[in-house]
Amino acid sequence: MAPMNDRIARVNELLKREIADVIERYALNEGGILVSITKVHASESLRNATVYVSIFGANEEKAQNVIKKLYQLKPEIQREVSRHVILKYTPVLQFVRDTNLEDGDRVLSLIREMEENE
Repeated sequence: MAPMNDRIARVNELLKREIADVIERYALNEGGILVSITKVHASESLRNATVYVSIFGANEEKAQNVIKKLYQLKPEIQREVSRHVILKYTPVLQFVRDTNLEDGDRVLSLIREMEENE
Protein backbone atom coordinates (compact mmCIF):
# COMPACT_ATOMS: atom_id res chain seq x y z
CA MET A 1 0.00 0.00 0.00
CA ALA A 2 1.30 3.45 -0.87
CA PRO A 3 2.02 5.96 1.91
CA MET A 4 -0.89 8.19 0.79
CA ASN A 5 -3.29 5.23 1.02
CA ASP A 6 -1.96 4.43 4.49
CA ARG A 7 -2.58 8.02 5.53
CA ILE A 8 -6.13 8.01 4.16
CA ALA A 9 -6.84 4.69 5.89
CA ARG A 10 -5.62 6.15 9.21
CA VAL A 11 -7.68 9.31 8.70
CA ASN A 12 -10.75 7.20 7.81
CA GLU A 13 -10.42 5.23 11.04
CA LEU A 14 -9.82 8.38 13.09
CA LEU A 15 -12.86 10.08 11.54
CA LYS A 16 -14.98 6.98 12.15
CA ARG A 17 -14.14 6.90 15.86
CA GLU A 18 -14.60 10.63 16.32
CA ILE A 19 -17.93 10.80 14.47
CA ALA A 20 -19.19 7.79 16.44
CA ASP A 21 -18.28 9.56 19.69
CA VAL A 22 -20.07 12.74 18.62
CA ILE A 23 -23.18 10.84 17.51
CA GLU A 24 -23.27 9.03 20.85
CA ARG A 25 -23.33 12.39 22.66
CA TYR A 26 -26.34 13.50 20.61
CA ALA A 27 -28.33 10.47 21.83
CA LEU A 28 -29.48 9.16 18.47
CA ASN A 29 -29.47 5.66 20.02
CA GLU A 30 -32.84 5.92 21.73
CA GLY A 31 -36.21 4.26 21.41
CA GLY A 32 -34.65 0.89 20.64
CA ILE A 33 -32.74 2.26 17.66
CA LEU A 34 -29.02 1.59 17.43
CA VAL A 35 -27.03 3.95 15.21
CA SER A 36 -23.44 3.04 14.42
CA ILE A 37 -20.80 4.20 11.99
CA THR A 38 -19.62 1.22 9.96
CA LYS A 39 -16.96 3.02 7.91
CA VAL A 40 -15.79 6.35 6.59
CA HIS A 41 -14.36 6.86 3.14
CA ALA A 42 -12.42 10.12 2.72
CA SER A 43 -11.44 11.43 -0.69
CA GLU A 44 -7.73 11.57 -1.54
CA SER A 45 -7.76 15.34 -1.02
CA LEU A 46 -9.39 14.77 2.41
CA ARG A 47 -11.88 17.54 1.59
CA ASN A 48 -14.89 15.20 1.48
CA ALA A 49 -15.82 12.08 3.38
CA THR A 50 -18.70 9.64 3.05
CA VAL A 51 -19.91 8.31 6.39
CA TYR A 52 -21.66 4.93 6.25
CA VAL A 53 -24.32 4.63 8.95
CA SER A 54 -25.94 1.40 10.09
CA ILE A 55 -29.35 1.79 11.76
CA PHE A 56 -30.75 -1.21 13.67
CA GLY A 57 -34.21 -1.51 15.16
CA ALA A 58 -35.87 1.05 12.90
CA ASN A 59 -38.34 0.80 10.08
CA GLU A 60 -37.59 2.61 6.83
CA GLU A 61 -39.30 5.85 7.94
CA LYS A 62 -37.42 6.01 11.26
CA ALA A 63 -34.14 5.19 9.52
CA GLN A 64 -34.69 8.06 7.08
CA ASN A 65 -35.45 10.33 10.05
CA VAL A 66 -32.11 9.36 11.61
CA ILE A 67 -30.28 10.26 8.38
CA LYS A 68 -32.17 13.60 8.28
CA LYS A 69 -31.20 14.24 11.91
CA LEU A 70 -27.55 13.55 11.05
CA TYR A 71 -27.72 16.13 8.27
CA GLN A 72 -29.27 18.62 10.72
CA LEU A 73 -26.43 17.92 13.16
CA LYS A 74 -23.80 18.03 10.41
CA PRO A 75 -22.42 21.49 11.36
CA GLU A 76 -22.00 20.44 14.99
CA ILE A 77 -20.51 17.07 14.02
CA GLN A 78 -18.01 18.73 11.66
CA ARG A 79 -17.11 21.31 14.31
CA GLU A 80 -16.45 18.57 16.89
CA VAL A 81 -14.43 16.57 14.38
CA SER A 82 -12.32 19.63 13.51
CA ARG A 83 -11.48 20.11 17.20
CA HIS A 84 -10.23 16.56 17.67
CA VAL A 85 -8.89 15.56 14.25
CA ILE A 86 -6.24 18.03 13.16
CA LEU A 87 -6.15 18.22 9.37
CA LYS A 88 -5.48 21.04 6.96
CA TYR A 89 -9.14 20.87 5.91
CA THR A 90 -12.01 19.32 7.82
CA PRO A 91 -13.76 16.98 5.37
CA VAL A 92 -17.29 17.85 4.33
CA LEU A 93 -19.36 14.90 5.54
CA GLN A 94 -22.00 13.04 3.55
CA PHE A 95 -24.12 10.45 5.35
CA VAL A 96 -25.19 7.25 3.61
CA ARG A 97 -27.23 4.45 5.11
CA ASP A 98 -25.28 1.18 5.20
CA THR A 99 -27.65 -1.78 5.06
CA ASN A 100 -24.98 -4.50 4.74
CA LEU A 101 -25.27 -5.59 8.39
CA GLU A 102 -29.07 -5.56 8.27
CA ASP A 103 -29.03 -7.55 5.03
CA GLY A 104 -26.65 -10.09 6.56
CA ASP A 105 -28.85 -10.37 9.64
CA ARG A 106 -31.89 -10.94 7.42
CA VAL A 107 -30.06 -13.70 5.47
CA LEU A 108 -29.01 -15.44 8.70
CA SER A 109 -32.57 -15.21 9.93
CA LEU A 110 -33.86 -16.83 6.72
CA ILE A 111 -31.27 -19.62 7.00
CA ARG A 112 -32.30 -20.30 10.60
CA GLU A 113 -35.95 -20.37 9.52
CA MET A 114 -35.19 -22.86 6.73
CA GLU A 115 -33.23 -25.09 9.12
CA GLU A 116 -36.12 -25.10 11.62
CA ASN A 117 -38.60 -26.06 8.89
CA GLU A 118 -36.54 -29.05 7.69
